[in-house]
Amino acid sequence: MFSATVHAATRVPAVRRLVTAAAGRGLVERFVAGESTDSALAAVRTLAADGRLATLDHLGEHVTDPARVAATVRAYLDLLAGVGDLPAEVSVKLSALGPRPFDAAAEICAAADRAGTTVTVDMEDSSTVDDTLAVVGRLREEFPRVGAVVQAALHRTEADCRALAGSRVRLVKGAYAEPAAIAHQHPSEVRAAYARCLDILMAGSGHPMIGTHDPRLIQRALGYGRAADTFELQMLYGVRVDEQRRLAAAGHRMRVYVPYGADWYAYFARRLAERPANLGFLLRSLVKG
Repeated sequence: MFSATVHAATRVPAVRRLVTAAAGRGLVERFVAGESTDSALAAVRTLAADGRLATLDHLGEHVTDPARVAATVRAYLDLLAGVGDLPAEVSVKLSALGPRPFDAAAEICAAADRAGTTVTVDMEDSSTVDDTLAVVGRLREEFPRVGAVVQAALHRTEADCRALAGSRVRLVKGAYAEPAAIAHQHPSEVRAAYARCLDILMAGSGHPMIGTHDPRLIQRALGYGRAADTFELQMLYGVRVDEQRRLAAAGHRMRVYVPYGADWYAYFARRLAERPANLGFLLRSLVKG
């Protein structure tokens, strides 16, 4: 209920104006690594200094204008040209690549391959799941290391995990408001579904990417006894930073999802909807301003 309410509120123009005003007070910088390629790479260097890996997301979604699609592809190509030996891959939303995203996604995957890294294709709302997984399957024909993302909140995801368990898969709880007919609604139900999906992926031969900040689920992931190089933990930029550092220092592969770019509002709105503490942080920033 909290998540759905906040999602609805962030679509109100007046709320968007307030959040945008808060960005000028440094609030968004907690969760977004600036707007430029240079700022994104600087964030990766900071993470790498204490052993953390990164996946970089050039923010933007629901793009139909060909010029904007071309600009997004160029942004990824520039980013990958600058990665060098930094421990980073990239994450891509297909809706940022226009109504027929395969060619643009393949161009980004080819650039990642040349840079010695890879791409994970982000999952968006439930209406996109089949199309997204179909594109991932096509991309893997040439770029087998391309990662998929599944959302434990959706009822279908356990079956998707069984189908994908031999590959690179990021498991997340899910940040989109979905109806009860297709998704678990209560946090305890989502957590239980996540644990079941985690069991499937960790029993498989692929490379699970455990995207969660939930201490109980992290401990569950570490309890399987898998070799450290066969899976990784993932958290969001700016969230539980001390824990990220602790896990990296303990020898675990800890990858941080690093978003950057000017089109940050939709991403930031989802972060507000995920946890009451994030909304409280926004409100305190607005009061102080």
